[in-house]
Amino acid sequence: MSTTVPPTGAGRPADWATDPYANALRSGRGPLYLRRSDGWLLPLDVERWCAEADAADLSAVRRCEGAVIDIGCGPGRLVAALAGRGHRALGIDVSEAAVAHTQRLGRTALRRCVFDQVPGEGTWGTALLLDGNIGIGGDPGALLARIAALLVPGGLLVAETAPHDVDEHVRVRLDDGRGPDASATHFPWARVGTPALLRHARAHGWRPADQWEADGRPFVALRRERTARTASSSAESAKSPAVIRSQLPRNLSGDIPLADS
Repeated sequence: MSTTVPPTGAGRPADWATDPYANALRSGRGPLYLRRSDGWLLPLDVERWCAEADAADLSAVRRCEGAVIDIGCGPGRLVAALAGRGHRALGIDVSEAAVAHTQRLGRTALRRCVFDQVPGEGTWGTALLLDGNIGIGGDPGALLARIAALLVPGGLLVAETAPHDVDEHVRVRLDDGRGPDASATHFPWARVGTPALLRHARAHGWRPADQWEADGRPFVALRRERTARTASSSAESAKSPAVIRSQLPRNLSGDIPLADS
């Protein structure tokens, strides 16, 4: 599968920029859920997302290397924690409300889908996928392949997995508990436990670097195998800084990390 084009409907701004998500982030609280078509609900921990990074979050932050891209950064607590530890960090999120919240913290964030062009492709030391974001796009293999293109050779992915052995690929919609919304957009999502993520990782050229649990939350660190980059990917990375700098708000362009620190 292509590493630059997302699966149909995956992670586009229309999916996550809907009112329930934006309203929850603005208020700092839920309820907010992902709802499957059969009625099953996955609670989303908005209150934790809007607070400062906790001890479990920091266990992941401490393992980050170099410049860090936080994929699905939400309201920015991890970007703030990374910056506080001296990392040059960028958050990307498809939600305008999430990006605005992160920027109000004085941190760097862009409204961007991971499957679209991203600043500094091929130069990031670490990618973060916490808070269930391994589910973005509903295809963990495609997401792993895309992240490999964002990282330096041998770069690190730090991911939070589901707390049990699951490898589920479904279509969901956002639900604020107020009843059915006929206009709600359904989009692909995945839930992946540690064993399943390790299987996907091996199939896409990643090797395990670390595994741990903190406050009941399981995490995995994966190292991208050091393979030769193609001429086309090298050319795209070379072009990326000039293109992206022209797209950044003037007050943010000096902060964007375009190389491993």
